[in-house]
Amino acid sequence: MILGVHVSGAGKIYQTLDIAHQLKCQTMQIFARNPQQWRAGPLDPKDIAEFKLRRKKFKIDPVFIHISYLINLASPNPRLYQGSIRAYVEDMQDAEALKADYIVTHMGSHKETSEEAGIKRLIAALNKILDETKGSKVGILLENTSGSGSWLGYKFEHQQKIIAGIKEKSRVGLCLDTAHAYLAGYDLATKEGLAKMLDEIDTQVGLKLVKLIHLNDAYGALASHYDRHDHIGKGSIGLAGMKRIITHPKLKNIPMILETPKDDETSDLLNLALVRKLSKN
Repeated sequence: MILGVHVSGAGKIYQTLDIAHQLKCQTMQIFARNPQQWRAGPLDPKDIAEFKLRRKKFKIDPVFIHISYLINLASPNPRLYQGSIRAYVEDMQDAEALKADYIVTHMGSHKETSEEAGIKRLIAALNKILDETKGSKVGILLENTSGSGSWLGYKFEHQQKIIAGIKEKSRVGLCLDTAHAYLAGYDLATKEGLAKMLDEIDTQVGLKLVKLIHLNDAYGALASHYDRHDHIGKGSIGLAGMKRIITHPKLKNIPMILETPKDDETSDLLNLALVRKLSKN
């Protein structure tokens, strides 16, 4: 299996690769910049060069970058909407410089206008971003959400509508977050619930478009719409449910990234070890 974690970067961006290597990861996800702030400036060319060298040395592939939490491509606020598009283009340019493979994005909040209006704004934003980064090999992955507030993406009908409106479809795919799916109402704790969700994805957009799985257990009740992740096997999806996801023949060859809680320095090690064990049983 292709397994990794989201690595939090406190130092130089290339040091995230050291952490991923120490955890024996084959893949990883990072933020290219502080996710709670607008971009302060471009990445240092020396850091970019070192990142590419260490990635090749440690054989970390693919590499995913998660966008900033501040970006909202479905916002009805003109200033935030235009600012989000500019910031996204900058993130795409950083990802291209780093030779990252994909950018992972939440689909935004329509801020109580309407889902239809939010989806329309998101499609327009993505088309502009893809046009302004024409020639880039970096793909965009739409991540499903738990459906809290006015967030889009809690049902795969949303992804279907968005992809239908994208002009350059070859650069757009899906990121499936297991915790978000459960909290949105897909009962991944059961064999039937997992099969139903996979059928829905395949019918709406095609399973071939799922390029990444955020492998997280869910903290909270089914369809509670409250976005909280839990350790593998300790949440509401449970050990048996997580094992079914990890070993499912339609999913097991898709890269899996853990975004499980980092309670202490052993958390990632323990969760990764459990996933590896479950994948072999």
